[in-house]
Amino acid sequence: MSFLLEGITAVTWRELVMYVVGGLLIYLAVKKEYEPSLLLPMGFGAILVNLPASGVINQTLAGVGETSGIIQWLYETTIGVSEALPILLFIGIGAMIDFGPLLSQPYMFLFGAAAQFGIFFAISLAALMGFDLKDAASIGIIGAADGPTSILVSQVLGSKYIGAIAVAAYSYMALVPIIQPMAIRLVTTKKERRIHMVYNPLKVSKRTKIIFPIVVTIIVGFIAPQSVALVGFLMFGNLIRECGVLNSLSETAQNELANLITILLGITISYSMKAEQFVQVNTLMILLIGLVAFIFDTIGGVLFAKLINLFLPVKINPMIGAAGISAFPMSSRVVQKMANEEERGNIILMQALGVNVSGQIASVIAGGLVISLVTKYL
Repeated sequence: MSFLLEGITAVTWRELVMYVVGGLLIYLAVKKEYEPSLLLPMGFGAILVNLPASGVINQTLAGVGETSGIIQWLYETTIGVSEALPILLFIGIGAMIDFGPLLSQPYMFLFGAAAQFGIFFAISLAALMGFDLKDAASIGIIGAADGPTSILVSQVLGSKYIGAIAVAAYSYMALVPIIQPMAIRLVTTKKERRIHMVYNPLKVSKRTKIIFPIVVTIIVGFIAPQSVALVGFLMFGNLIRECGVLNSLSETAQNELANLITILLGITISYSMKAEQFVQVNTLMILLIGLVAFIFDTIGGVLFAKLINLFLPVKINPMIGAAGISAFPMSSRVVQKMANEEERGNIILMQALGVNVSGQIASVIAGGLVISLVTKYL
C-alpha cells in the first residue's frame, strides 16, 4: 500500500493531463476510428511514459544497474524513431499506391505541388511566433498531412517538439473529413463545386508504370537530394508493386511490414510525449500552427485550380485541388463525397485520386527541400 501511495503522490498535474491526452487519442482511435493504427499506440504510450518512475523510460537490472527502458531504447537506437522507421514505412506506402490515375492525367502533378503552399506559410508563421528555424520548419511540415514525413523532418532537424508534431500530424490526417470540407467551402461557390469533369485518361502501359518510379527517383536525386531517402523508398515500394514478379513481397510490404513499423512507430513516438516536454504553451501553439498549415494547404490547392480555370475553355472542378495533400486516399474520397452532395451523380473521383497521388510525391519532396534549405543556412 505504501508503494501505491508513493506512486500516486509522485504524479503531478502535468502527468494527469497526459493521461487525459492518452485517453483522448485512444478514444479517437477506437470510437471514431481516426487513424487507429497510430493514434492507439501513441495514446497508450503517452500513458506508459508518464507513469511514476516508468520502467519503459529507465529501469534497474540486477548486476547491471540503471539502464534505458524499452521505449527509450527504441527511440534512441537506429531502429527507433530516428530515420529508419519513417523511411521504411514508405516502402509499404509505395506498395499500396497505384500511380495509374496520375500517369493517365499528368497535369495533376501541378495541383499536388500547389497544395504544399501551407507548409511554407506555416514555417513563416512559426518563425514569426518565436520558434527557431529548425523547429519552425518541422512544425510547417504538419501541413502536408503526412505523418512519417513530419516525424522524419523533425528528427533530422533535431526539433524539440517531435511529440507534439507527431500528434498534430496524425490527428489532422484523421480529421481530414471534418477540416477539408470547411476549408473548401470557404473559397469556392456552389456553382464551382457542381462543375462536372469528363474523365478521358491516357492509356498507361505496364512498362510506363515500371519506369515511372525509377525516373522519379533519378530526377528527385538531382533536384532535391535530401528527398531521395523519402522518395526513393516510396518509389521502391511502388516498383515492387508494379514489376509483377514480386507479388508476395508487395503484399508483405503492404501488410506485415507496414503494420509492424506502424505499431513500433506509434509506441516509440510516445517517448517524446513526457509531461515536462509536452504540457506547455508551445504545444498548443504547434497544434494551432499545424491546423493553419493544413487549412492553407487545402486552400492553396483549390485556389490554384481556380487560377487555372481562368485560362481553360472547359473548366475543372476546383475541389480536386484540395486532394493535393498527402492523406491518400481519404482526401480524394472527401472531395468526391462533396461533389456528390452538391449534385447527385457528379463523379470526379478519378481526377481527385490523380491529384491525391501527386500530393504523396509532392509532400515528401517538400520535406526534403525543407531539410536541404534549413541545413544549408544553419
